[in-house]
Amino acid sequence: METQKFSYDNSIVRAFLYATIVFGLIGFTFGLTAALMLFYPELPEFLFGTDDTTIRSLSSGNIQGLINTHGAFGFGRIRMLHTSTVIFAFVCNIVYTGIYYSLQRLLKTRMYSDTLSWLHFWTWQFMIVATFITFFMGINTSKEYAEHEWPIDILIAFSWIIFGANMFLTIAKRRVRHLYVAIWFYIGTWIAVAMLHIFNNLEVPLSFTGWKSYSAYAGVKDAIVQWWYGHNAVAFVLTTPVLGLMYYFLPKAADRPVFSYKLSIIHFWSLIFVYIWAGPHHLQYTALPAWAQAVGTGFSIMLIAPSWGGMLNGLLTLRGAWDKVRENPILKFFVVAVTCYGMATFEGPLLATKNINKIGHFTDWVIGHVHLGALGWNGFMAFGVIYYLVPILWRTKLWSVKLANWHFWLGTLGIIFYAVPMYIAGFTQGLMWKQFNRINTKSWGLGKKFR
Repeated sequence: METQKFSYDNSIVRAFLYATIVFGLIGFTFGLTAALMLFYPELPEFLFGTDDTTIRSLSSGNIQGLINTHGAFGFGRIRMLHTSTVIFAFVCNIVYTGIYYSLQRLLKTRMYSDTLSWLHFWTWQFMIVATFITFFMGINTSKEYAEHEWPIDILIAFSWIIFGANMFLTIAKRRVRHLYVAIWFYIGTWIAVAMLHIFNNLEVPLSFTGWKSYSAYAGVKDAIVQWWYGHNAVAFVLTTPVLGLMYYFLPKAADRPVFSYKLSIIHFWSLIFVYIWAGPHHLQYTALPAWAQAVGTGFSIMLIAPSWGGMLNGLLTLRGAWDKVRENPILKFFVVAVTCYGMATFEGPLLATKNINKIGHFTDWVIGHVHLGALGWNGFMAFGVIYYLVPILWRTKLWSVKLANWHFWLGTLGIIFYAVPMYIAGFTQGLMWKQFNRINTKSWGLGKKFR
């Protein structure tokens, strides 16, 4: 029998890991800045100075000052930069980190092409930098999670195709026949995101020498395509690839086999089938046909089963290993991440029902829900993967386990102190809005002065 020698490409894994940490810090900073600006809109002017007297008088109730703050550092642009950085720069980079590491080991082969790997890396990072520049300049489409104008959309598609070609060609030259379930999640992610990105970003440039474009869709059609994309950006960027990472790194960190491989296969196929139809639940009580709204609600309720099946599969993988959780900060991060995944995927279907949607929609409840998923699920999975990979890639021990535990507990408390007040505030907002009567006056005490 001939002995085959090969080596894994860890340099590309390290590069994406560096990018994850750098853009994670930037994304969190944008988020903190946006949060501060909600109650202190003059923050950019306070930091950088201004000669505009209307902004200086904002504290006295001059609304024109608030209008004048909406420049390059206005809330609208900072908020877009926050969401785009967290999704495309932080989460996508940790997904690429995990995929490039796990794919080679699961297939027992090096990536098909180092050149394609690095082309993917640099085109993706260039896209992120281009996004920063254009968003600060106010160049965007104003479509949620798809604000990039058409040249950047093309760059995203190009980079994604390079990534997919490298992945599929690596699968084709694998040394093992079986494809582990994590790879199925990676494949499903690539196919779905390619479809979503291309069809949602069909647009007509105003000029091929400029940035401005107009959507190929209009009215209700534009709304349904956008939220078919918007919901499934959460599904196939923030969920399915991270589930693939969960199915690889959680058993590895626990040194235990996955609880039920059969359940993981059921989890994959049911999630892939159900998730993509749930987008209309973002358009309840709109001009969207009632049957489409009902379809979105129905499939959203169905999502509870596969989502909780995956959550339980992850947690039960730790059976007999809970003593390790007490000592290992990596497993702590994974346990809270998987728990937050379960909580968010139970809360989402509830918010998709009309009875609860009419209370929660447009309120802080939705912001709490989103950040339970983004901070708890995506963030904590990312931190767990980082803490797992750094000692392996640099062949060293973690510098301080105590600091990692501090990181975990501060992050966990931060999520609780973030989400719970948002839930309370959102529920209160929704109930107060429902107190408006048919002539748009409030039926509770203070409303009398508006009559």
